[in-house]
Amino acid sequence: MTAPSDDASVAQRIARSFPSLSQSHREVARYVLAHPLKAATLPVAELAELVGVSVATANRFARALGFEGYAQFRAALVLGFEGALAPVEKLRGDLERPADPASVIDATFAAIARNLEATRSSLDAGACERAVAAIRSARRVYVVGFGSSSWPAGLLARNLDLTRQDVHLLATVEGPAFAARALRRLTADDLVIVLATPRYFADTVRLASQARESGASVLALTDGPHSPVAARATIMLCVRTDSRYFAASDASLAALVEALSSAVAHASGELVAAATRLTESVLPWLDGDYAAWPPKGGFTPSSDPDPEP
Repeated sequence: MTAPSDDASVAQRIARSFPSLSQSHREVARYVLAHPLKAATLPVAELAELVGVSVATANRFARALGFEGYAQFRAALVLGFEGALAPVEKLRGDLERPADPASVIDATFAAIARNLEATRSSLDAGACERAVAAIRSARRVYVVGFGSSSWPAGLLARNLDLTRQDVHLLATVEGPAFAARALRRLTADDLVIVLATPRYFADTVRLASQARESGASVLALTDGPHSPVAARATIMLCVRTDSRYFAASDASLAALVEALSSAVAHASGELVAAATRLTESVLPWLDGDYAAWPPKGGFTPSSDPDPEP
């Protein structure tokens, strides 16, 4: 599909043509303006059904805006959402291919395994060493991740906190405003770790830019040099995030977080002491029967769920 030569956006075309549109065409226009992203994903029959008009009316609406037909109208609408719509279009195609749940689960595990192996084999040893050194030497470490990246960001902050002080997670209920306020204190001695995979949050990119402008080092955990945070990074570690059903697979990023945390812990040389201090601090909060889990000799499940003493 090719977009029309007219440079006007779909919204501009609707505004320009609205006075001359028929009542049914205006209903389609109102729906498109209210739900542009959804409209960009819909075949003509689905859009017509949602609005309550005929397929022919939906096609005539596209022509009334100056398009050759609905396909060209939808192509123009998609242009503003290409990055965001890619997973939607991919998912639409996948759902059209029948598969039982076991097959989907098996295929997902296989895809995760491919992502992990591609990530492992492509990691640059020098970049890994620089990342670990930057984390260990920084005065303070800030971790930024929003959306799906907020979970691995929290895991990274939690793991780094075991072996070093001044680790700050900036993904809070207050959102990016809190992160922006915290980063105003940045100096060249600080490190900001930015996690971002599709779909990329604009706030993450802006905060990475703010960090660089402050002179701080920026470690990006992202999915490749095409990522918008890549240009803001002083160090970058990349993961493969291919997914059939989501914008990106989270498994590779979570695995990189654990691997990086492990490398930092190993390099600290104080892991045993740190683990001991952590155990002593959390022991009072653990259930007494499971404080030393797993039991010595391993755990053998009983066939009786509630055996007699």
